[in-house]
Formats: sequence, structure tokens, C-alpha cells
Amino acid sequence: MIENQMQRQVLDMYREVDAAVAAAGPICVASGKCCRFKEYGHTLFLSNPEADILLSNAPPYEQPVSADFCPFQKENLCTAREPRPLACRIFFCDPNYQETAQSLTEEYLHRLKDLARENDIEWRYAPLHQFLNEHDAAKEPGG
Repeated sequence: MIENQMQRQVLDMYREVDAAVAAAGPICVASGKCCRFKEYGHTLFLSNPEADILLSNAPPYEQPVSADFCPFQKENLCTAREPRPLACRIFFCDPNYQETAQSLTEEYLHRLKDLARENDIEWRYAPLHQFLNEHDAAKEPGG
């Protein structure tokens, strides 16, 4: 679990990302495809600091978690909107936004990794379902 100071730093970074994305103006038609990973052909990766924030603030979800879709998507909308990780904040299906998204992803992942190093947090970057399933297994008796 990350310390409160780093959690505040990550949340501040999330606000910066949200402002940068809003300034870029990508279009979202709320299709929900971005959260149906298998259907859309991608995997949602996040870091351990992001996973800690998500897991400490997200609503309950069905377990075990599949790699095929996000367990927080309900009726094409995100139920974990506030604690969602960088990739969820930056990714949009809008084809006119892809270059900007790539640039923002690289910049903010680099900054997030620097924050982890500055706070002596070991860096781990893995798919969402791995973090969620490991968290659930750790909660089980004997886990």
C-alpha cells in the first residue's frame, strides 16, 4: 500500500492528466468498447501505485476478474471514475486523438515511475485483472 503523500501526488497528477485530456478535446461516444478489452483488442495496464488507489476507492466488483473486460463498466459507463488509472483517463477511441494520447501516456507514465522511485516504491506494471485477482486472493483465508 502506498503512503498518503504519494497517493496525494498521484491524485494531483490525475487532475493534471484530466485537464490535459480535456484541453485536447477527444470525442467519447460512450460506446463502452474501451472497457471491453478482448472485443477492442487491447489490455489495460496500470502500475502498482495506481492499483492501490483504485483498490482503496473503487466500488465492489465481481470476482474473479477476467482479462476480457473491465469489472467496473456498467451499462457502458465507469463505476470507478474517480480512482481510475492513467490509461483510463487518457484513452479515447477518437482517431484524431491517438497521437496526443500516446504523448500524454509516455509523459505521465514517466512521471509516475519517477514518483515511485522518489518514494522508494518498487515499480510494477501489469494488467488490471492481475492486480484485482491478486488483491482478492490476498483477502481470502490463507491468502
